[in-house]
Amino acid sequence: MPTTKHWTVDLLIGETEGETHAEARLHANDDSHQLGVGRARLNPADENVPEIGDELAVARALNDLGHQLLLSAAADIQAITDERVRLLA
Repeated sequence: MPTTKHWTVDLLIGETEGETHAEARLHANDDSHQLGVGRARLNPADENVPEIGDELAVARALNDLGHQLLLSAAADIQAITDERVRLLA
């Protein structure tokens, strides 16, 4: 039977002083954690649609988390192979 791993990403969204903040917290099987952060700010000339700020902040947090995972994977590969690694998204 194949091994299945379960990773969970919790998304936390809040707003402070007109800026939406989001955190993407990755919890892996080995109790390791990584955190991605994203922000969005309303342009004063734009209509206030809170869902858009949430979407932008969360997208940026997930993008940050994904970038961190790529860097972590590259560092792990480099440590094993002792060669410079360049991973493309």
